[in-house]
Amino acid sequence: MKEVLPLAEGWSLSYSDNPLPAQVPGCVHTDLLAAGLIPDPFLGVNEPAVAWVGQRAWTYVRDLPGSDTAGEGHERTDLVFDGLDTAATITLDGREVGRTRNMHRRYRFDVTGRHGRLEVDFASAYDEAASVRALTGERPNVYPEPFQYIRKMACSFGWDWGPTLVTAGIWRPVRLERWSTARLADVRPLVTVEGGTGRVEICIEIERTAQGTARPLTVRATVGDGLAEARGVVEGTHAVLTMEVPDAALWWPRGYGDQPLYDLKLELAEEAAGPGAEERLLDSWHRRIGFRTVELDRSADEHGTGFTLVVNGERIFARGVNWIPDDVFPSRITPDRYRTRLRQTAGAGVDLVRVWGGGIYEDDAFYDACDELGLMVWQDFLFACAAYPEEQPLRGEVEAEARDNVVRLMPHPSLVLWNGNNENLWGFRDWDWEPELRGDSWGGGYYLDLLPRIVAELDPTRPYTAGSPWSGSWEHHPNDPAHGTHHSWEVWNRRDYAEYRDSVPRFVSEFGWQAPPAMATLRRALPGERLAPDSPGMLHHQKAEDGDGKLNRGVERHFVLPEDDFDRWHYLTQVVQARAIATGIEHWRSHWPVCAGTIVWQINDCWPVSSWAAIDGDGRFKPLYHELRRVYADRLLTLQPGDGDDGLPVLAVVNQSAEPWQAHIRLRRLRADGTEVAEHVLDVTVAARAVHRRTVPQDLAPAQGSAKEFLVADSEDLRSVHLPVTDREFAYPVPHYDVAVESPMGAGTGNVEVVVTAHTLVRDLLLQADRLGPDAVCDTGLRTLLPGEQLRLRVTGATDTGANAVRAALFCVEPA
Repeated sequence: MKEVLPLAEGWSLSYSDNPLPAQVPGCVHTDLLAAGLIPDPFLGVNEPAVAWVGQRAWTYVRDLPGSDTAGEGHERTDLVFDGLDTAATITLDGREVGRTRNMHRRYRFDVTGRHGRLEVDFASAYDEAASVRALTGERPNVYPEPFQYIRKMACSFGWDWGPTLVTAGIWRPVRLERWSTARLADVRPLVTVEGGTGRVEICIEIERTAQGTARPLTVRATVGDGLAEARGVVEGTHAVLTMEVPDAALWWPRGYGDQPLYDLKLELAEEAAGPGAEERLLDSWHRRIGFRTVELDRSADEHGTGFTLVVNGERIFARGVNWIPDDVFPSRITPDRYRTRLRQTAGAGVDLVRVWGGGIYEDDAFYDACDELGLMVWQDFLFACAAYPEEQPLRGEVEAEARDNVVRLMPHPSLVLWNGNNENLWGFRDWDWEPELRGDSWGGGYYLDLLPRIVAELDPTRPYTAGSPWSGSWEHHPNDPAHGTHHSWEVWNRRDYAEYRDSVPRFVSEFGWQAPPAMATLRRALPGERLAPDSPGMLHHQKAEDGDGKLNRGVERHFVLPEDDFDRWHYLTQVVQARAIATGIEHWRSHWPVCAGTIVWQINDCWPVSSWAAIDGDGRFKPLYHELRRVYADRLLTLQPGDGDDGLPVLAVVNQSAEPWQAHIRLRRLRADGTEVAEHVLDVTVAARAVHRRTVPQDLAPAQGSAKEFLVADSEDLRSVHLPVTDREFAYPVPHYDVAVESPMGAGTGNVEVVVTAHTLVRDLLLQADRLGPDAVCDTGLRTLLPGEQLRLRVTGATDTGANAVRAALFCVEPA
């Protein structure tokens, strides 16, 4: 049987002729941090002080005893790296074992019988990129860093939300594998279901030793606990086994059904030598699979060209988020951290996670958690925001990388879509690349030829799309909202968030709005700094071009921009972020099935920074997180500005649940002081997975441009508020509310309930729980109260629960 020896221990890192202890998996930065040799680049303005780390070569060293690689009953010993970052030369006892130039691949080297000093020498990523650029020539790029010349996590070179911390190291596990006769080299399970019967076709690639070339082998596969079994004889290096599982339970996205997973096991054995002898087990493989069908409906219709995911025959409005690496040092992301972040993601009502093309193919623990949570995965191939050369040595690396990761990830039922790139088709057409390239390669051959061929060959059970955004062909603009996927960035960059309502794209795969992180995150990341929007640390932790200018203009369109009041500025930027995203999602969801999905940029951060994330770099929720939970819920009530000649608001009742919704809706026109002017009660039946739209009656609609009246729709615990004017124009009363603090679990527990009783209109009340303690969490985000209403907020983990502290942590909209 194959034997595995992990090689996590005993490594050192060369540093000025003084070796340092090295953690494997890990990276140079984390080892230097552990040794106290560099400052924490996440704090203050330390980042530039560690730039030198990515600009020099590094060497990892350990001893490899002969007892580990000698025969000892095994014919072959392989040195296996699951991830090397990035351009490395591996030597053993002074003799070269192999070279690598791709962070996103696995590597295997035969080291049978060899031993001694094992060295992994990493070249500077900048030097590697320069050598490739010298061969391929210059290519245009959105950022002034050479990431398109090296197969490495692009965002380690910096992004408009991330630091420039160019890593090197053995970033995924390394081990020795000792085996004889043959091993399982690749296993590709093609999992389908038809008529209730699940089918598993396993395509197997086998590597043999020289002595094992002609030996008779068998493979045996099982699904579940005896649900299905297949056995076959292997005569060469290929085999195919097929099994059927009657009445297979279907895997569904969350909100549509359960997520049953089946154990799929495969064993490779040498046939018995003679009568009475037993087979000799050589190797085994195990994954969990799920039975489901997935299609991508790109049919043309009267609105353009659709883009609708169809799972098990069910058409789905995808409630999505974009995912970036959860740490700029990805070796620090543990399975528990993946599971925590993805549980939080599912808790926000999300059912689809797009793994963005400037990061990494995530660890299997990420996809395992998505399988269990019912989170569909849209997986980008790793190309983003640049023209990529298609010449060698990159082309061979791209193909090997794609084949490796398609095979690795395809067992996961959560994976529903392969995507060729992020924004490169759009960039070629719109960002002046075409004239600059003058006919040179730029990546189009990858996205429109190589990658779809690889997916069709290796994983035909899933759809592929060439890019995001992409209209489906060059007959339409790549980012045409009427065709395929659309990235909506003009609104954040240049417009008011209300302009999300100006179009109904078929599928919005990126849109977002910035806000700073939570206050406790800022205080940790910027120790001792007097916080201001333009203080040194705040400016350094804002990577977007004119980021603060866009934040301020976003606030000014709706509120008076605070002067010399950072707390107020911080609150209002958070409000505008939450409102902006809600505005887009409410509008686009109300136009289902024309629009079939939204993917918010972004759910997470890789360090503490002002960004588009809903969960900041320290893992704290912004108000946007709670707003996602509201607008991504199965049931949504939203008032939309009128789009007809009469200008009357439209009530949209969205039901994405599996059952009809008998909605009892109370519509009220109110004055700013809370006086009711008119009321109407509606009983609406909304079919499952459907939307009901109706114009608000004339007598309930506030006069256009009125600063003294507003409209409220309520149903159960759902509420939507419509103002005819912006907040800065509305005649808000001075907010007046009482605050009481209750400790249902007893004083000193840190768990309290805050009871707010409104005496006036209280708009977008927010309790910033992290002001009560760095670990404090509130269960509620922005809420609007009418006079006489009471709200109960549950807080856990607080260190200060005094009434004064709680009141100081409460914010709401105030009159201009």
